[in-house]
Amino acid sequence: MLDHALPSLDSWVLFFSEQELPVLRHTVRRLEEARERMDSISGREIASIILQDPMMTVRMLAYIQPLRGSRLRNDVTTIDQAVVLLGIEPFFKKFENLSMVEDTLKDQPQALLGLINVVRRAQRAAQYAYDWALWRHDLNMEEIVVATLLHELPELLLWCCAPKLALQIKALQKSDRALRSVTAQETVLGAHFAEMQQALCRAWNLPELMLKLTDEEQASAPRVRNVLLAVNLARHSANGWDDAALPDDYRDIAEFLHVHIYTVMKKAGAPIPPEMEAAELGLGDEAAAPTEPPAQPQ
Repeated sequence: MLDHALPSLDSWVLFFSEQELPVLRHTVRRLEEARERMDSISGREIASIILQDPMMTVRMLAYIQPLRGSRLRNDVTTIDQAVVLLGIEPFFKKFENLSMVEDTLKDQPQALLGLINVVRRAQRAAQYAYDWALWRHDLNMEEIVVATLLHELPELLLWCCAPKLALQIKALQKSDRALRSVTAQETVLGAHFAEMQQALCRAWNLPELMLKLTDEEQASAPRVRNVLLAVNLARHSANGWDDAALPDDYRDIAEFLHVHIYTVMKKAGAPIPPEMEAAELGLGDEAAAPTEPPAQPQ
C-alpha cells in the first residue's frame, strides 16, 4: 500500500499498471454461479455480470485488446464483444482466481467503505448514462456504459492501492465543501483523476473510442456529454440532494435531452419541491416532458 504521493503522472501510471485490480466479492460469487451453467450460459449474461463491477469491466476490456490481433479491424469497445471474442470457456479459465476488494482492504474498513461508495456512484452514473443513451437512440449504448464506468478508474485504483491518500483527499473536501475536486486531488497527489484516467487508458491500450468518450476536453460532443453529465449527477447527488451543484446539473441535462427540469429530477429520483410539483400540474404542454423520445439522436 502506497502512503505518499509519487513525483509525476508517469510514475502514477507505472505504479497502477503494476497492481492487480481486485473485483467485488459479489462479482466473484455471481461468476462462480455462472460457471456452473457454462454449457448453457450466454455471453450476454456474462457481460451483464461484468458490467455491474467497474473493476471487472476494466480488467476484461484491458485483457482482450492484445488478443484481438488481426482478426478484427476495429477495437473491442463493449464487454459483450469481448466475451464473444474470448469465448465462454476461456473466459472462465482466465478469470477463475480473482482477488477481491473485501480481502484487499479487510484491515482498512474506512477505505473499503470509500471504495464501495465510488463503485455505487459509478453504477448509478452508468444507469443514468444508459437511460439517456436509450432516450437519444444511441447506436451503441453499452459503449456509453463502459466509458462511464471507466471514468472512475483512477479513484478506484487509489482506494485499492493507496487508501491513505484517498482518505486525505476525502478529508480535504469534507473540511471545505467549496473546494474543487481537482484542487484536492492535485494537493494530495500532484495530479488529478481526469489526466490519470486518460494516461491509464493509453498505457493499457484501451480502445481509442474510450479515450474520446472520457475526455473532458471534448465535452461538447454529444456522446461525451452523455457520459460526463451522468458522472456529474451521480457524483453531486452522492453528497446529498442539497448539493449546490445539482441545479446546474438538472439544467444541463434538461437542455441535453430537450425535456423539462421536472422530468430530469423525477427520473433521477431527486426530491421535487412542492412548488415545482404544483406548478407542473398546473402548466400546459409547454413545460411538460415529451411522452416519446426524439426521433433522431441529438
